[in-house]
Amino acid sequence: MKLLLNQMTVFRNGAADQVSVLVDNGRIISISKEAPVVSDARVIEFDHGCLFPGFVDVHVHLREPGFSYKETIETGTKAAAHGGFTAVCPMPNLKPVPDSLKHLQPELDAIAKDSVIHCHPYGAITVGEKGQELADLEGMAPYVVAFSDDGKGVQSDDMMREAMGRAKALGKIIVAHCEDESLLNGGYIHDGDYARAHGHKGNVSASEWKQVERDLELVRQTGCAYHICHVSTKETVELVRRAKAEGLDVTCETTPHYLVFNDSMLQEDGRFKMNPPIRSEEDRQALIAGLLDGTVDMIATDHAPHSAEEKSKGLEKSYFGIVGLETAFPVLYTELVKTGVLTMEQLIDRMVTKPAQRFGIGSALEEGAVADLTVFDLDASYTVDPADFLSMGKSTPFAGRTVFGKCLLTLSGGEIAWQEEGGN
Repeated sequence: MKLLLNQMTVFRNGAADQVSVLVDNGRIISISKEAPVVSDARVIEFDHGCLFPGFVDVHVHLREPGFSYKETIETGTKAAAHGGFTAVCPMPNLKPVPDSLKHLQPELDAIAKDSVIHCHPYGAITVGEKGQELADLEGMAPYVVAFSDDGKGVQSDDMMREAMGRAKALGKIIVAHCEDESLLNGGYIHDGDYARAHGHKGNVSASEWKQVERDLELVRQTGCAYHICHVSTKETVELVRRAKAEGLDVTCETTPHYLVFNDSMLQEDGRFKMNPPIRSEEDRQALIAGLLDGTVDMIATDHAPHSAEEKSKGLEKSYFGIVGLETAFPVLYTELVKTGVLTMEQLIDRMVTKPAQRFGIGSALEEGAVADLTVFDLDASYTVDPADFLSMGKSTPFAGRTVFGKCLLTLSGGEIAWQEEGGN
């Protein structure tokens, strides 16, 4: 399909510019200030269309195979397209756990059949994500974006060291959920004032940063490429800052909820329960500082859908995890760009460029590139209503919040993956 995205606003070199983009055979043919004269293209134009490269999310849970009552490849990737994402990386806490090519194949088949965007799965680090025996990293390597046991931290130092050595030999990244289970003590929200005031068991920050500290020592020993999931603590930010100054091959991500909320904003509702938990204002400010100085490389969503029943049991008993694909950009644009914390170009760098560079996925907004694009109306304000989500998961702490930025169109490989009703 030949498409002409006519007179779209783009952000580059510190300014907004008007361009027209011609797409043909899945690629960007031209980007020009004047609309090209073409007779056989479908013309798409919007009154307030801002064009971006498709967003890249290196941390999602799409739940298929094994937990399709929570989400499927089809519903999850449609939700991603609705949020402006054109590339996602689903985590391996599935059934079967993709710890071998045989166990990975059902997920690959579902992606080939039902994904509406680019979907790059992880392989597990250990068999069954149980931390006792290494998975078949060599067998899965050609088919996965990286290796992770996300949902659990690898508790054994020796197991993680061996995994790092084998991943390095394969040219793959180890992507770590950092959680020292010996320090949890049953905690499920941040160990802070809110937990103490409301009688909740606290999860201490050391449960995250102590395992980061261990892993960075193993990176020193192995030279492995290493990426830290969902960073939530100021100590982790400082450890990564020092590791980068030392020259270690380390990157990390944080999420919108850690950048917007602190634990004083918690409510007695399962939609505020995720792992790691929302932490203190000091932690939130450290994450923002890390984004600004490059310590925190990218923003992911940790999109983790559950059933309504699983999220209806309050802070103590609800399952960990919230959805985020359909709120990430509008929340970040509203809370960080419109308030002057980040520039638009910095936000796109953290949502597209940095994850794409690190994981070798995604596409740029340039001539000749694959046409992975999204268009937003930045002037459109609305209240976040989970009933509008395409995801099967509806639990979000952003419900009821007023945000700016509505997705009008998403192209994946030049094909329309999402288009707002009524669009041209």
